[in-house]
Amino acid sequence: MARKTVNRMEKRLEAEAAESEAPKKKKKKATKRKKKAAVEIRMKLFWGVFSPSMKRVALYDFNQKKQAKKRCEELTAKGKGDHFIQKVKDAIDEP
Repeated sequence: MARKTVNRMEKRLEAEAAESEAPKKKKKKATKRKKKAAVEIRMKLFWGVFSPSMKRVALYDFNQKKQAKKRCEELTAKGKGDHFIQKVKDAIDEP
């Protein structure tokens, strides 16, 4: 059997010719995605009164530290464990 040798250049030229004869398809334009506006969440600092099991018992505004300490001492005096106060950041709802 005799084999016909075809060199790479000839095959490439044939492929290019066939490609140019075929109707070319237009590419679709990529649609741009709209970016969502970043929602700004406002945070506010509070004093939280916590139980020994880290459950928040009460929440006071940051300028009411004395009231938070007083509530903490009341709960500790009742014999319900050593309560403590800690700063807490919470999101606030804007009207």
